[in-house]
Amino acid sequence: MKRIVTSTLLVAAVAAIPTVAFSLTDAEKAAAAASWSTHCVRCHTLDGSGSSTLGQKLKLKDYTKAEAQASFTDEEALKAIKEGVTNSAGKKVMSPYAEKLSDQESKDLVAFIRTLKK
Repeated sequence: MKRIVTSTLLVAAVAAIPTVAFSLTDAEKAAAAASWSTHCVRCHTLDGSGSSTLGQKLKLKDYTKAEAQASFTDEEALKAIKEGVTNSAGKKVMSPYAEKLSDQESKDLVAFIRTLKK
């Protein structure tokens, strides 16, 4: 019983961790959508479902689904955008965009990703 209570409290505590919750103006959203189209669509697709051939091969998350959106924080998404992503085998599967996007553009892209949830 003690384990169940402890586990429940742990899950509740993790769920309560706030995200940065970046928000966008219309102009920022348009710019972020353009960045998405330029840098992300090839793998993640226009709608964020990750259903492209490469996206399926990489087993990308479907950002249109609430459970996929809940599986990462804004900070984690920002880090992935800036630093890229390496898989468990040590292979770089997403290039870093720190030199291509400003800090604000990266934050706006995170906020845009959050808008893909249906």
